[in-house]
Amino acid sequence: MNILIAPDKFKGSLSARQVAENIALGIGDVIPDAQIEIAPVADGGEGTAEVICNARGGEWVMCRTHGPLGNPIEARYVWLGENASAVIEMSEAAGLRALENGVRDVLRANTFGVGEMLLDVAKRGAHEIIVGLGGSVTNDGGFGMARALGFRFFDERHNEIEKAVELISVTGIEASVATDVSSVPSLKSQPASASGGPLQMKIVAACDVKNPLLGETGATRTFGPQKGATSEQLEILERALTRLADTVTRELGCDFRNKPGAGAAGGLGFGLMSFCGAELRPGFDVVADAVELEEKIKSADVVITGEGKLDSQTLEGKAPAGVARLARKFGKRVFAVVGRVAADQQVREIFEGVYELGGSIPQARDLLQERARELGSALKY
Repeated sequence: MNILIAPDKFKGSLSARQVAENIALGIGDVIPDAQIEIAPVADGGEGTAEVICNARGGEWVMCRTHGPLGNPIEARYVWLGENASAVIEMSEAAGLRALENGVRDVLRANTFGVGEMLLDVAKRGAHEIIVGLGGSVTNDGGFGMARALGFRFFDERHNEIEKAVELISVTGIEASVATDVSSVPSLKSQPASASGGPLQMKIVAACDVKNPLLGETGATRTFGPQKGATSEQLEILERALTRLADTVTRELGCDFRNKPGAGAAGGLGFGLMSFCGAELRPGFDVVADAVELEEKIKSADVVITGEGKLDSQTLEGKAPAGVARLARKFGKRVFAVVGRVAADQQVREIFEGVYELGGSIPQARDLLQERARELGSALKY
């Protein structure tokens, strides 16, 4: 029996690889002659770079950058030498891990450090960058990133805007390559458009949400409260992003505010499309291509996936639903081993069986192996 194990991480507990390895141990206990292959997956959020790095033999690179509140930090990304490409997770420079002492300030937080990471990759001569969107503490529409890339923002008196909250008065945008990166061949100094941006390389933004930039389902209203924004701050942030979108449309000739995923990572999806000419793709699809998941599923008899919590959001682009979709495409049986599962019957129906851990985080490894043994016993008959 050929078994493919392709889970996502159990957030706050185990990486996708650790989940896969423990499921493999449990299956191996009861089906010792099974041919088991593990292929950890992700959906564009945290863990995406690690999954692709392990699958493609990449290397981790450290670079000096700034956190969301301007504190100096070191961030890491994956370099794939085989085709001169890189995988960045925006949360490295604009997520919780990049905060100093865990202090949040959604009005001040910005993505400048993400732009610095892009420049570092450009200096290495990359032809393509995958940017994982997820885990942000920012809500600046990619304003900070754009400033790091050489874009300048002005109010009606032509005073330069340097803080994200000041975008409520933005009226103009100019693009000029900053002096410290002027020698980088892959940079150019013209405004972004639908066909290109300030980085002369292909940029793929990978995300697991379909939210637009603005409105009730946009970046601010949906994710702002999770980042600590008060009701008053939500109004300010929404006005700032609206003004930014209007100015981008007028000055750069592109309008991505309603594009599904534009609201990902505090509007960084919008920023990457507007200022870098990025292509926005479902994160799971990006990862599946990178790890050649379809070919692995074709060779399997049974597919096992999983994540920390299986619920209605799983159907909105999360990795287990993507694995199930591909498994059904090729007529394969697919099961899920998960930390918790909601009562949503529709979620359960995409799998032939769902095995729930229960218990606490410290017991996750043992429970994964225990549920995998139960699944293995069922597969034998």
